[in-house]
Amino acid sequence: MPIDTSLKKILVIGSGPIVIGQACEFDYSGVQACKVLREEGLQSVLVNSNPATVMTDPEYATATYIEPLTVPVLTQIIAQEQPDALLPIMGGQTALNCTLTLAHAGVLEQYAVRLIGASVATIEKAEDRFKFQALLAEAGLKTPYFVKANNLNEALLAKQTISFPIVVRTSYTLAGTGGGIAYNEKQFIDLCRRSFDVSSSPILIEQSVLGWKEFELELMADAQNNHIVVCAIENIDGMGIHTGDSMTVAPAQTLTDKEYQRMREAAFEVMRCVGMTSGGCNVQFAVNPENGELLVIEINPRVSRSSALASKATGYPIAKIATKIALGYSLDELKNEISGNVIPAAYEPTLDYIVVKLPRFDFEKFPDAETNLTTQMKSVGEVMAVGEYFTAALLKAIDSLEDRADSFYDQLTDAGDINTIKHHLREPTPKRLYYLFAALRKGLTVAAVAKLSRIDAWFINNIAYIIKLEMMIKATAFADLPWRILKRSGFSDRYLAKLLTIPEHDVLQSRLQHSIRASYRRVDGTAAEVAAKFDYLYSSYQEFGEVEPMSGEKILIVGSGANRIGQGIEFDYCCVHAAEAVRASGRQVIILNSNPETVSTDYDTSDRLYFEPVTIESVLAICDFEKPSGVILQTGGQTALNMLSAVDNAGFDILGTTPTAIDRVENRACFRDLLDQLGLRQPENKAVDNYSAAAAFVAQVGFPVILRPSYVIGGGAIKIIVTDAQLQTYFSGKRFNGSVLIERMLNAAIEVEVDAVADGKRIMIAGIMQQFEPAGIHSGDSYCSVPPYSLSPDIQQQLVDIVETIAFALPIIGFINVQFALVDNTVFVIEVNPRAARTIPFLSKAIGLPFAKLATKAMLGEELPVESAMRKLPSMRGFAVKGPVFPYAKLQGAEKQLGPEMHSIGEVMGFGDNIASAKASCLAAIAKADRSPQPFLVGDMPAMLTSLQAKHSA
Repeated sequence: MPIDTSLKKILVIGSGPIVIGQACEFDYSGVQACKVLREEGLQSVLVNSNPATVMTDPEYATATYIEPLTVPVLTQIIAQEQPDALLPIMGGQTALNCTLTLAHAGVLEQYAVRLIGASVATIEKAEDRFKFQALLAEAGLKTPYFVKANNLNEALLAKQTISFPIVVRTSYTLAGTGGGIAYNEKQFIDLCRRSFDVSSSPILIEQSVLGWKEFELELMADAQNNHIVVCAIENIDGMGIHTGDSMTVAPAQTLTDKEYQRMREAAFEVMRCVGMTSGGCNVQFAVNPENGELLVIEINPRVSRSSALASKATGYPIAKIATKIALGYSLDELKNEISGNVIPAAYEPTLDYIVVKLPRFDFEKFPDAETNLTTQMKSVGEVMAVGEYFTAALLKAIDSLEDRADSFYDQLTDAGDINTIKHHLREPTPKRLYYLFAALRKGLTVAAVAKLSRIDAWFINNIAYIIKLEMMIKATAFADLPWRILKRSGFSDRYLAKLLTIPEHDVLQSRLQHSIRASYRRVDGTAAEVAAKFDYLYSSYQEFGEVEPMSGEKILIVGSGANRIGQGIEFDYCCVHAAEAVRASGRQVIILNSNPETVSTDYDTSDRLYFEPVTIESVLAICDFEKPSGVILQTGGQTALNMLSAVDNAGFDILGTTPTAIDRVENRACFRDLLDQLGLRQPENKAVDNYSAAAAFVAQVGFPVILRPSYVIGGGAIKIIVTDAQLQTYFSGKRFNGSVLIERMLNAAIEVEVDAVADGKRIMIAGIMQQFEPAGIHSGDSYCSVPPYSLSPDIQQQLVDIVETIAFALPIIGFINVQFALVDNTVFVIEVNPRAARTIPFLSKAIGLPFAKLATKAMLGEELPVESAMRKLPSMRGFAVKGPVFPYAKLQGAEKQLGPEMHSIGEVMGFGDNIASAKASCLAAIAKADRSPQPFLVGDMPAMLTSLQAKHSA
């Protein structure tokens, strides 16, 4: 049926800053929704507080508000914009909760704003666990037994009817916030108190179904009572681990057809029970592995984290179709675009490949945090891998994690004794996957490992097959290795090199001599029955693939992989902008990335998408296959930049700043020499690679000192050292390669950051950002302001001159980020990043210029605008402030002590006519974000907090 002609303007609420459980998958959903509204000729009003998102770029919505997601702010925007309807299903739990609050406050009724995509009744039925259980009971569907409690006394009474372990859950919260599993009375009381702190509703004291199998069905429905399953996702981990922290696989592998059909019909009934008849949703189930008993766990009446995974796994654009349905279309009227508009959207996708998702944790930054995995999510990102077989997808996913602290390859020989291994199988932690491998290497049987881990034997058998191949590799002469079998099974060159104790390059050369090269197949959701319109590819190492190299001029953009602290959504933003700039130049775009949550991995962002691990092997294989005319590494964060030498040595053209120039600033020792040559002031420092040399330096300058390794992100392994014991510990537990710069710490220094774009001849200053916190706290963890709020024009000009000096000396082609420390108006250079910085999206939104596109044009050989040579500092009205958001609510026990290693996971942005009002906007946005406790920040000075006569009230 045609869309409702009364709809002219739609309000879309975003999800706010990145927090654990609500990451860039909602940027992806929001972008798709805004694209649909524009295609349908409708006006859109977008509200979000996150500057790092693609969705908050001005071209996506008719009107974009980067504002706190609070009722006063949203009410003001509704009064001003007068939207006809509100689409609440694209902004995660934040958007749903905002919608309910607006409805209950009478705002939607006052301004005649309709809800589309989900109703208030639907949201409440799905989110209120008590209503949800009652509705399902009427329909004959089972849920875990639970008792609600309004206070601790009621919780203790409820406990008497349920035996340990007990699950504690909250309603209307994100990613299990406040909940968990209690194994004894003390844990139970602590959990209940925490749950009451974060939930305004009664909490649930729930029967444990730990170890039961868990499944998620991604669903789509319309007003004509059409229902489809887009994707069936099986959690490899059993119940008791949040789905966001679980290893998952699609399609589901261990269900019989009869079991699947029963679950499918139950999912449709759940949708009917809550009235979900116009969009996408997610239903989660638990299945008793002993007798097949089926329980419904919950429904998310919106697009979810898993929706992004399902979209990328199948090629089915869930958020886009959900938006169309919300406007009035039915499934049979719509087509699946990836099929070239041949397959109707009412057809369920069919997969002839396996997809594995693995979570990405960042506990190395929080050594005091509890690492046990439970019903409250703790991972900060995820990767997705596609393979012919489960083993291939699993090993690709492991390669995609880039997790140095828990390196899979280090676990090949050192996993501890058998009792340690068994403990890690029983008590799930982020290292659980590595111990599954270790247990089988130690000789435990598949049945024993399955029993200890409560993971289905089907998955353990597949891992056992990998172990058998490991044994075969070690027992076979190098020249006789079955290369194609190993590569099709998922063994990376690095994995093989570790097993064979030879250089990775030797593995590559040997398999190439045997003509073993990657071939590529399509993700299309039709099992190759229909020729896909979009090239969305994965490697298979079959002798022949499904695609040929693209013809014409093409540029490869290397993405940043999994979200993690220090390298998140802002690099997806830069990659998307780079792709748009390359396309605008008339060239074709190829993107490599492994993150299913991102806009960059949307099928229409590039001309060809490779969903592969962001590793040197993948990059070189794609370059060998496609022969791109250039490779862009500057937009993919440190992950992409670290591939510089390998890509250059392989003979492929790196666009932008040369590898030699980049090494001069990324290598701390070379950078020190560069500053000396340019006559630029730097803190007293020395390059060292062992404790003795570091101690000798400390003997000269005294404590405190800062240790800065080379080639790191988010301040990784950068530490402030104040005692000799700390110095010894640092070098005994090295988290870095090569030398480290030891630097005398400057006292009472002001930290300033400058971003710029250069083309070798001209430079454009993107902004000077003054940190509210003193030097020594990572810039990503500090509030910052543009323009600076207390720097004199002379100091600002001095900063610009230094940036220009460094940029032209290297020279820089593309991005440059320079960090300074100021002591009594004396300027010290701290470091230079010759790539896109975390702050580029923030400055682009503050200044109103697309700096990532300008930098990409420079890398493509275009000159910056002539006025950039004369325009030293960008002008703007008022102030923009960026504020950090921390993950402490989900990481119990994590020390809230800030330093040079970044801890914040997301950010918000506030505008104001003065610095106080801009920061007040940030504070309001942060207060709304996941109720995360914030560390004490020096920037929260009384003078700042007493000036809350701002445009919005916190």
